[in-house]
Amino acid sequence: MPTFKLTILGSNSALPAYGRFPTAQVLNVNEHLYLLDCGEGTQMNLSKYEIRRSKIRHIFISHLHGDHFFGLVGLLTSYSLLGREHKLTIFCPEGLKEIIDIQTNASSGGLGYEVEFQIIDPNEYLTIFENEDLEVTTIPMDHSIPCCGFLFREKPHKQKILKEKIAEYNIDFENIRAIKSGADFKTNSGAIIPNEELTLPAPKSRSYAYCSDTAYTESIIPIIENVDLLYHEATFLDESKEIAAQKKHTTTKEAANIALKAKVQELLIGHFSARYKELDIFLTEAKEVFENTQLATEGSIFEVNN
Repeated sequence: MPTFKLTILGSNSALPAYGRFPTAQVLNVNEHLYLLDCGEGTQMNLSKYEIRRSKIRHIFISHLHGDHFFGLVGLLTSYSLLGREHKLTIFCPEGLKEIIDIQTNASSGGLGYEVEFQIIDPNEYLTIFENEDLEVTTIPMDHSIPCCGFLFREKPHKQKILKEKIAEYNIDFENIRAIKSGADFKTNSGAIIPNEELTLPAPKSRSYAYCSDTAYTESIIPIIENVDLLYHEATFLDESKEIAAQKKHTTTKEAANIALKAKVQELLIGHFSARYKELDIFLTEAKEVFENTQLATEGSIFEVNN
């Protein structure tokens, strides 16, 4: 089964504190690495958790608050120092390219490899990337500045043909391809062998929804419904829900309520305020609403195996 694994690099909100860093995550889909946000400390934790930064070719920046991109210029210049040659694509709101250009041009005259900035509209639900493995769409958030999350959804897997059936019916290569896509097989004598006799069921496609900074909003539920893994910010405890609403953030129970209404399989909460040293109460409160909740803290790995 191809890899579908999330590693948390940063779990705090605006300030690094108590050994926690601002937001950053790496999603590994079939050994393609995708970096989601890039707060301070991202490079340090890529090294600490032995993630090969050279394998990252796509970066997704949710919005232009510094705790979600202040680690980016350091990562880009490190790539340059290490002699990177592969193109890097950054999906981001308008304005980030100008910020990065000022920094890199002032310090080094630019980077020695190609960086493509793909500008996204955080207010729209759109497909922004796809390859042979998956499709990525934006999830509009309700925050103090334009902000979006990202939905990573695997493309349908092909069925696996049984090797003994290939030999039994002398199936050629072209027919193998068709059978994997759901076709029946016709033998030389004209007999029809049904597809279900020839194959194992295709594995279920897996999905991950990354919901970055946002106030509580049920508008995202139709987009993230039934995902395997949901990350939803939970900056504050429930007792601070008025502050959360004012700052356009979410509480533990609000994040859990979204997970419950969206019928997701597992909820991860993060983006913790630096006012909190201990996080156990975050987990306790969220579990009161949605039992299958985990803390998205540094070094945590969450793998989806269907």
